[in-house]
Amino acid sequence: MRTHGPVLRRGKLERLRGPPVSLPAEDPSGRWRDLIPQAKEVLRLNDMGGWTRASPTLYPHQWSWDSAFIAIGLAHLDVRRAARELETLFAGQWRDGKVPHIVFNPYAPPGSYFPGPDHWSTIAEAPDAPPRPVRTSGLCQPPVHAIAARRILEISRQGDGDEAADVQRFLDTMYPKLLAWHRYLATSRDPEESGLITIFHPWESGTDNSPRWDAALDAIRIGEVPHYERKDLQHVEDVSERPTNLEYDRYLWLVELVKQARYDEAVIYRTHPFLVKDVLASAILVAANEALLEIADAVNAPDCERDEISAWIKRGQAGLDECWDEELGLCLDHDLLHDEPMRVRTVAGFAPLVAGNIVPERLRSLLDTLASRDFAGNPGLHWRLPPSTSPLEPRFHPRSYWRGPVWPVINWLMWWSLERAGEHKHAARMRGEALDQLANGGLAEYFEPRTGEPLGSGDQSWTAAVALDWLAEDP
Repeated sequence: MRTHGPVLRRGKLERLRGPPVSLPAEDPSGRWRDLIPQAKEVLRLNDMGGWTRASPTLYPHQWSWDSAFIAIGLAHLDVRRAARELETLFAGQWRDGKVPHIVFNPYAPPGSYFPGPDHWSTIAEAPDAPPRPVRTSGLCQPPVHAIAARRILEISRQGDGDEAADVQRFLDTMYPKLLAWHRYLATSRDPEESGLITIFHPWESGTDNSPRWDAALDAIRIGEVPHYERKDLQHVEDVSERPTNLEYDRYLWLVELVKQARYDEAVIYRTHPFLVKDVLASAILVAANEALLEIADAVNAPDCERDEISAWIKRGQAGLDECWDEELGLCLDHDLLHDEPMRVRTVAGFAPLVAGNIVPERLRSLLDTLASRDFAGNPGLHWRLPPSTSPLEPRFHPRSYWRGPVWPVINWLMWWSLERAGEHKHAARMRGEALDQLANGGLAEYFEPRTGEPLGSGDQSWTAAVALDWLAEDP
């Protein structure tokens, strides 16, 4: 698909020209077409001049994996602006390669989000802290960024020569940063060389209050947590949509412990009460390493670096194999401290599908699980889309964040993975259901799986971005 000329003026998205759309037979009314101007308007509304806030109110800063998905959508509007999205995020990269999960907006009103930059102020004491004056959190999120950079590259090659040249320069600069990020995850977050990323906090998974983490969190003895005022509850009508106060106490206690360790990975590994191998983040890293290999080719990287990336891919796939649960037909996270799998049915269990290069028998097992009552085949669902947690799980909650709602960004990840696996019919069905959901309920953060009601924050940037990617002429 051919992209259009620059949309940047003084760093802001002043106008947006969208991707052409090929409307399939299952959308005879053209309702999906209406999503294009809606999605462009959401990205324009949330553009902050070189980076995009996650939403207008609840999330006023730049989130790591949000920005990667946002860049994928922006690439269909302007590849230069999409590249700038990642460049701005990586300006907050730590010296050890870590990409923080939040880069704070210096112009956001004080106290508009909690925990804000002041809560992470001890970062200045960390030896690998990011360069000033950028202020960041001290955690990270799943590494979608190389996948986004490859998407920018693919689309730029279909544009004019100037765009392609600009993207080539972007990749020449971005490649070593992406390599350092992946090397950090492959070493500091996997000293065992298991191929699996260790997370120190549920926030690092991106699926904050998922039942995936309940057993590990229940075992934590909470110490003294400084008084705090939650801002997130002010932006939803129903507080049950957000994590509970007890969950927040645990989250903030873990943050306090990471701060006390001065963000030293070795100290955290020895002393921290939450150490979990996250299979979804690990699978995303495998797929991102495959994207990084293509970027390495584009920038003529040394063979030794390509060999290193290839080794990470093999190690990651082997690690995911070790986490396979035949009975559930899913891949399971692993609690390092208790040395046991975390047997909870969530969308993270489809990690081998996300990683790619899956053997036919395992692919068939995952497709069966996806179509079963555990997920998209549950008869109580409004749309045939996988809830974030299986409705058959005891701690399933249809309105509570990652405990049950359907997330468009996860639908995109599953669709993209099905396409890569050659399961085009399954992918087309999921894309159709997902677009119907958005056409019916708007560009919300997540949706109630049984009623289809939009929940969380409205005008969500990454939802707008994946809608644009779905509607691109050649998805």
